[in-house]
Amino acid sequence: MEYDISKPIPQGSNRAQDKENTRIAAISNELSRLCAIHEAQLRVSQTNVDSFEIEQRIAEQFAKSQGFWIPMMSIFDLGIPGPSGNENDTYVADNVIYKVNNLLNCGSIRSLLNKLLLHNTIFPDTAYTFYGLTGFDGRTIQPVIAQPRIANAKPATQIMIDTYMAALGFEKLNSTGRFSNSTYEVWDLLPRNVLIDCEGDIFVVDAEIKLIEK
Repeated sequence: MEYDISKPIPQGSNRAQDKENTRIAAISNELSRLCAIHEAQLRVSQTNVDSFEIEQRIAEQFAKSQGFWIPMMSIFDLGIPGPSGNENDTYVADNVIYKVNNLLNCGSIRSLLNKLLLHNTIFPDTAYTFYGLTGFDGRTIQPVIAQPRIANAKPATQIMIDTYMAALGFEKLNSTGRFSNSTYEVWDLLPRNVLIDCEGDIFVVDAEIKLIEK
């Protein structure tokens, strides 16, 4: 299986996005498989299992073997440092924003990858590409993800966001910036995470998303 993800795929067509989503899913599935094997071996040997540390080391080895490991000292080559938030440090290039994710919200690389797939399904105009992994050898590593840069944009108002989500078929919940439909619950849709461009188009650049259990 190939994991050709060393550079972002332009999100100019549904075919390109579907291909990238398939790649993200393949990476997540392979990490799950490798981690399960390693955890099972440790349990047999009666060794304590730290799932986060196992994923970190498996992911580091996997990234290096597949060619999408990014040395931490090379991160500044991605673009100009941009705003940093609770979860991401950003680096701005001409048409792309790169985000180095600290996993604070997701807790694991696989959880982040699965969240990217949900985002790409609901908000294809700002679909993510998985760019690679970065860090220092043998220490905490972080995913690097890429997203189209929305030029000449400003934060949308909450009323604009509520109207946009209603148009997508989502119902507004009691908490500001929180919505749901029959399949997904989406939250943290606040002005800091949603942009409007000069033509009045709305773009969700960051959101927390989960599938609704049925």
